[in-house]
Amino acid sequence: MEIGLAADHGGYELKEFLKTYLIGKGHHITDFGAYQMDSKDDYPDFVIPLAHAVVKKEVERGIAVCGSGVGASVVANKVAGVRAALINDHFSAHQGVEDDDLNLLCLGGRITGNMVAQEFVESFLNARFTGEERHLRRLGKVKALEK
Repeated sequence: MEIGLAADHGGYELKEFLKTYLIGKGHHITDFGAYQMDSKDDYPDFVIPLAHAVVKKEVERGIAVCGSGVGASVVANKVAGVRAALINDHFSAHQGVEDDDLNLLCLGGRITGNMVAQEFVESFLNARFTGEERHLRRLGKVKALEK
């Protein structure tokens, strides 16, 4: 799978861990930065390009990490076509994809441990949108807001 990763200083270490893990699992990674630890960088500078790549289908799924995951989620959802969520549990990691066609996972680098993040990412990547009528109807209402 083609996966895009992005993080600021608050998520840099977790992004690097996930990058190594995902490459080891055979995924192709596009890294949108940060490329080094810089305590003065800003998450929108990395998450916005990732969000655009998700919408343009340059990557199949995106993973964004900032300190709490909140900022990454907020900015990613400003890009029309992105359905991003801050994930802190296994159920939401797969249910978000299955029901809401989640295409960008957000994590908190300061609150989510490496092994837990790895499990959330696996749940997210292995899930598929069901395409059920009720979910399509709801997503249609969401997409109408983007116009």
